[in-house]
Amino acid sequence: MILPKKLFLTKGVGLHREKLSSFELALRDAGVAPYNIVRVSSIYPPYCKLISKEAGLKYLSPGQILFTVLAECATNEPNRLIASSIGIALPKKPEQYGYLSEAHTYGWTERKTGDYAEDLAASMLATILGVKFDPDESYDVKKEQWKISSEIVKTRNHTQSAVGHKHGLWTTVISAAVLIH
Repeated sequence: MILPKKLFLTKGVGLHREKLSSFELALRDAGVAPYNIVRVSSIYPPYCKLISKEAGLKYLSPGQILFTVLAECATNEPNRLIASSIGIALPKKPEQYGYLSEAHTYGWTERKTGDYAEDLAASMLATILGVKFDPDESYDVKKEQWKISSEIVKTRNHTQSAVGHKHGLWTTVISAAVLIH
C-alpha cells in the first residue's frame, strides 16, 4: 500500500512559443520538472503532514515518480488572465481523510480562483462529514458555516495567476500538491 505521509504545495509560470515547452518551464519554475508526474485524484491522506516545498524537495530524486494533484491553465491569447489553484480542506480528526481540489480559470483573479478552489475542497469534505451548508451561499458565508460546525478545521489554497504574453507566447500556470510516501 502506498500511503503518503507528507505533502507540499508548489506553483509556477512558464512562457514559450510552444505550449508543451511553456508547461515544462512552469514545472521548472515550480521546482518539479526533473520528476515523472502522475496525476491523482483529490484525497488528502489521513495523518499526512503539510511541509514546505524546500523540505519536500529534499525527499525527492530526479526521475522519481511523483503522485501529484495538479491544476494547470494555459493561453496564447495576449493579455488573457489565467489562474490555477489547489484548494485544501482538512477535517478535525487527523485519522480522517481530507480533500484537495483543482481549479483552472480564465478571466478570474488569483484571489477569486483561490477562494473557489478552497470552497470546492471544503464542500467535498463537508458532504462526507455531514456538515450542512447551502451550496448557493457566498464563499464567506459557507466558510463561516464550516467554522461553526467545528468539523472542518483548516482550509487554504495555493494559487498561481498570470496574464497572457503580449506577443502571443504560450503562458502556462500550474499549482500542485505533491504527495510524498
